[in-house]
Amino acid sequence: MPEKKHIVIVGAGPGGLCAGMLLSQRGFKVSIFDKNAEVGGRNRPIRLNGHVFDTGPTFLLMKHVLDDMFALCGKRSSDYLEFFKLDPMYRLMFDDQSVDVYSDREKMRAELQRAFPEGSAGFDRYIEEEGKRFRKLYPCIKRNYSSISAFFSWELIKALPYLALNHSVFSNLGRYFKAEKMRLIFSFQSKYLGMSPWECPALFTMLSYLEHEYGIYHVKGGLNRIAAAMAKVITEQGGHIHTSAAVQSLIIDNKVAKGVRLQDGTEITADEVIINADFAYAMSQLVKPNQLKQHSPERLKRMEYSCSTFMLYLALDTRYDLPHHTIVFADDYKTNISNIFHNKKLNDDFSFYVQNACVTDTSLAPEGHSTLYILVPMPNNNSHINWDEQCASMREKVLDMVAERFNLGDIRSHIAHEKIITPQNWENDENVFLGATFSLSHKFSQLLYWRPHNQFQELKQCYLVGGGTHPGSGLPTIYESARISSDLICQKHGVAIPQLDRA
Repeated sequence: MPEKKHIVIVGAGPGGLCAGMLLSQRGFKVSIFDKNAEVGGRNRPIRLNGHVFDTGPTFLLMKHVLDDMFALCGKRSSDYLEFFKLDPMYRLMFDDQSVDVYSDREKMRAELQRAFPEGSAGFDRYIEEEGKRFRKLYPCIKRNYSSISAFFSWELIKALPYLALNHSVFSNLGRYFKAEKMRLIFSFQSKYLGMSPWECPALFTMLSYLEHEYGIYHVKGGLNRIAAAMAKVITEQGGHIHTSAAVQSLIIDNKVAKGVRLQDGTEITADEVIINADFAYAMSQLVKPNQLKQHSPERLKRMEYSCSTFMLYLALDTRYDLPHHTIVFADDYKTNISNIFHNKKLNDDFSFYVQNACVTDTSLAPEGHSTLYILVPMPNNNSHINWDEQCASMREKVLDMVAERFNLGDIRSHIAHEKIITPQNWENDENVFLGATFSLSHKFSQLLYWRPHNQFQELKQCYLVGGGTHPGSGLPTIYESARISSDLICQKHGVAIPQLDRA
């Protein structure tokens, strides 16, 4: 480039940091602005008197994608981060039994044989068939769909049969497993997308396959250390990260994004703007209502959004002998799911997830103490639930359920510090539209070309990264969104795009 082009990034979440890392390595001037005091967005740490929690993601899937993002910058992720591969990956608890889930095939077969009358008969076929699906679809997921011509690629046309358009994840798994609980073992991962397994498109069956193929990792210090590592790479490469610097609005002139205006009135001009804020929040709050047509406030409300979550972060003065990750299913899981996604109401029989990370990583709490991270899927704020009224009672229900299912006794007496995030907190404090923690739903009409484009279709010089654009939610796909948008900017400005040596 004859002169450095200035890229302004709104939000220092995983997508914004990854894009900043890639673009600063390629010679762009990068400036990132974030409202929080620490980088990471929903990937940042929560600190409670020496106890450290991840705000959001706790599963690192497809570690090789993260490795690739560092490699594209001439770096090794292992020089910045310490990884632990989990074995078992997690425990699933039903009303009458528990199942440990392994990425080791022999251990997984043995566990299925132990737990179910039908044994492991369908497991090998599941691995084979879903592996084929993944290998056909993943190259399509990595493509840019900012134009309709990209949608009609030969690569995608060949992959169409693997979309299984007439099946959900749950019904697709019926090809391999008869028992409902066996199917749930390989379909609860729809929660990564904030969707019901009975409605999530069958192509996402490959999510559980990815766990079994690549394993699940923990990062020492929590997954929030990934954000800190990316920030370090950005500053090493000359980029600038401005924390406690909230963006008030985009500067738009004749449908062209020219920069950003901060809350304090400061205006920063840019050659390109990347938005890493929650998509619907950004389009409803950072842009004037009359500046968009396809994504006007009225149309945003008509789009379909993921569920939300009720979060409880407990700093404990003791340690429990629990697995690193445990998912506990409601006794009537299907009704629980229906209440979250359709009836939009609370009920006493709910599913939840618990991370007891200190069993793997003692750096997260003082000696003899531990951290317990509890996530309960909830309706998003289209439910109109008053969380000021419901928060205290939901806390008690969650603590009762956790103590009962894990036989922990009086857990309350061991809580030294705690933090709660409700769906309303996600919306008001974290700028998540409708508190929909996993952003836009991943139904077919909101995927690929029909998802907000990486090169945003309504504004020039504006690009999107994060869960609300293509390819979708989840850390690996968010990193891919950053790569796609960064490559588009490079193509526009004639900058060479590094390629990885796969030899």
